[in-house]
Amino acid sequence: MQLIGMLDSPYVRRVAVSLQLLGLPFEHRSISVFRGYDAFRRISPVVKAPSLVCDDGAVLLDSTLILDHAEALAAPTTARRLMPAGLAERRHTLQLVGLALAACEKSVQIVYEQQLRPADKQHAPWLARVTGQTLAAYGELEAALARRPLAVAADTIDQAGVSTAVAWYFTQALLPGVVSPAQHPRLAEHSARAECLPAFRAAPHGDGTCPVEG
Repeated sequence: MQLIGMLDSPYVRRVAVSLQLLGLPFEHRSISVFRGYDAFRRISPVVKAPSLVCDDGAVLLDSTLILDHAEALAAPTTARRLMPAGLAERRHTLQLVGLALAACEKSVQIVYEQQLRPADKQHAPWLARVTGQTLAAYGELEAALARRPLAVAADTIDQAGVSTAVAWYFTQALLPGVVSPAQHPRLAEHSARAECLPAFRAAPHGDGTCPVEG
């Protein structure tokens, strides 16, 4: 398998970390959807990161769909799962993953508005709205972790733990000062501990490449 996209994307990074935790071999190709548009398009015509090129040549899009495929691939060979099987546990995990992905989406929208749109074209009411949505998502996650901390060991972290840690790191790296770590101490601690895990260290946020596995 080939994972296409840069690790400065939280969506690419959550896939890269998850594939490692699931023990699935893959090659990471760090291609930018901006600077490497033509090269990316030759692999994945929609130019959407992440894209996963399967062993049979099929190209999968969207991090959540890619990870659904990854869970199915891992099932016959390992007992490791990132999504719980039980209905109640799965619902809880999906709830937190949804909040983490919402935080990612709104953070990305802020970054694009501030960094890609000319200053005189930026729309202050839109920025205020998506910033409020970002803060709301992280507020809900912080409250959820206060009620029930997320596992953060290499053999126990689940998809909620991965996605939450990746989202928090992305927002802090790209939008410093927007979401206060002091007001979200559980999220800050969870992310810091997750970043120490081998799967996270092997896929650091930025323009680097995961080591080739397999």
